Amino acid sequence: MRIFLFAITMLFSSLALASPGAEADKATADTIKKAIPSLAIDAVRKAPIKGLYELQVGRNIYYSDKNGKHLISGGNIFEIESRRNLTRERLEEINRIDWSTLPLDKAIVSGDKKAKLKLAVFTDPDCPYCKKLENELKNLSGVKVYTFLYPLVQLHPQARAKSEAIWCSKDQHEMMLKVMLDNFIPEKATCATPLDDVAAIALKLNISGTPTMIAGDGRIASGGKDAAALKAWLENR
Repeated sequence: MRIFLFAITMLFSSLALASPGAEADKATADTIKKAIPSLAIDAVRKAPIKGLYELQVGRNIYYSDKNGKHLISGGNIFEIESRRNLTRERLEEINRIDWSTLPLDKAIVSGDKKAKLKLAVFTDPDCPYCKKLENELKNLSGVKVYTFLYPLVQLHPQARAKSEAIWCSKDQHEMMLKVMLDNFIPEKATCATPLDDVAAIALKLNISGTPTMIAGDGRIASGGKDAAALKAWLENR
């Protein structure tokens, strides 16, 4: 193992010391610049990998293919014409969750309860990104939403008490909106809650942040989306 790690270290050290690749021919450079007009490309050079080109944009480096149809940025491959993040789509595909494993009886149900499209959301009532998503969900039509209360107390110490109070409310969804969007402080909970069970399933599914969304077909995404983008994502478009 030590020999392997040493070899890897030496490999990356040698790459770091390697001189820049030769400049791309003018025709290739022009093709790439024309294909990706959103980038102010200063220079185009051949990358160490055959068929890949280094794009210098100010102090940043990106990579593209010869025709500028695909761009590599931050470890993600983007398809320029469609603006699709192919890496993210592939990760969603290989990390699908079996919807049947979700404890839906421990979720707050809202949205269009007769809709075929389904969405599960793991949320924290004190999470600012969750609040933003909740605002978008109000504009989302044709989707049945299952919200799992998942307070991250290490970040939001009061979130657990608020989650308990939301669950114990007569109208759980209405109370959740009041707490998250109107900064309402609810009374202390007076019933048993499934929060520990939800936390356990989140741990099992490697869900560590909020908001985390799961589509009906098992694709998972972190962070928020606006209503239109969310609907398109759920429809897998």
